[in-house]
Amino acid sequence: MIQEKEYMLRRELFAQKMAQFSVAIIGSSSTQTRSNDTEYPFRQDSNLYYLCGFKEENASLVFVKKRKKTEVYMFVQKKDKRLELWTGSRLGIAKAKEKFHVDDVFCSDAFDTKIKEWISAKGVLYYDFNQSDTRVKKLVKHFLTCKNIAPIIGKMRLIKSDAEIQLIKKAIAITKEAHHKAMTLSGKLDFEYELQAEIEYAFKKNGAYSDAYTSIVACGNSANTLHYVNNDKKLVKGELILIDAGCEYEYYASDITRTIPVSGRYSDAQKELYDMVLDVQLKIIEMIQPGILRSKLHQASEKLLCEGMVKLGILKGDVKKLLKKAKHKKYYPHGIGHWMGLDVHDASPYKDKKNKEIKLQEGMVLTIEPAIYCKKDDTKIPKKFRGIGIRIEDDILVTKEGYENLSASIAKTTQEIENLS
Repeated sequence: MIQEKEYMLRRELFAQKMAQFSVAIIGSSSTQTRSNDTEYPFRQDSNLYYLCGFKEENASLVFVKKRKKTEVYMFVQKKDKRLELWTGSRLGIAKAKEKFHVDDVFCSDAFDTKIKEWISAKGVLYYDFNQSDTRVKKLVKHFLTCKNIAPIIGKMRLIKSDAEIQLIKKAIAITKEAHHKAMTLSGKLDFEYELQAEIEYAFKKNGAYSDAYTSIVACGNSANTLHYVNNDKKLVKGELILIDAGCEYEYYASDITRTIPVSGRYSDAQKELYDMVLDVQLKIIEMIQPGILRSKLHQASEKLLCEGMVKLGILKGDVKKLLKKAKHKKYYPHGIGHWMGLDVHDASPYKDKKNKEIKLQEGMVLTIEPAIYCKKDDTKIPKKFRGIGIRIEDDILVTKEGYENLSASIAKTTQEIENLS
């Protein structure tokens, strides 16, 4: 678990990045209506959570920076026995003052009144331009300058602390159990959604807050839809199932993809494709170290996959010319991976203020997920590969001297997966 001391250090670091005579406001997420008077489960705004670890709605964190010091205030919901009967216990102001090391805690209802005390017509207002809090947007006219808070906190979130890494490892451990369970059950169930239910049951059973994203359980040609989430087709013997599923543990994500056989055994053609993609993934992971550019990893994955596709007859011609004409993108249209942390696609920058790509650094976590998508109706490729989609994805920590594959213990070779079937 992340301790209050670490949250304090994050707030101090953020305050150092603020201009003098400025105010920063980080608001909570708002509840979202699902239907009539029912709502989707509430999840806290990742940036607010990153700075204080508070999970309740209708909350705000406010930084007021003067010439020599920065004061930090929290706004939380007051205790209300009637409402708590329906929606659960609230921390309240008194307990929040005990829990959080801030300068003061106020009731959320006092936000408009208190904020007027800190407004400076010559100052700077920091807020998340993507948040829809109308109270904050009304304040814009009172400040000389407005700055987007999201990229500032996003850059802080790039480097994970030891405590964050442990939470990610826990999320991956739970996800491992779910994927291994899917491998043992793939030939015993009838529909994609049954397999999805078993995966998400394993998440909940092991204490995961929720899934980190909508699970993809795509059998056969469905795997060639990158974000296929219907999960309503039959599991057909002889076909593959692309499973992209990961849980969220204490707000930290995991993101794992495996492609497994319904029947428990890969056909020769499936194994050819799978082993080609796996070979590419292993080679790209081996390249990871501090100082390398993510774009270099992607370019290498494109070249290796293109070479593999030529060998298998999916593409024809000179590899350099095929790459130049982007012929490979028909079968590999996405990037090699993305940052991961509090969000499965962590809201952290890929370029700095000078628009230069950020190099990998110790403490970053990213996914590596090469793939090949061979649509069923593609008559230009060998018939044996049509309708097969394969993606293999792991979560990688950049270390001082290289990398650590945080999800290395999840079965990945065809032999390992077949042994679990």
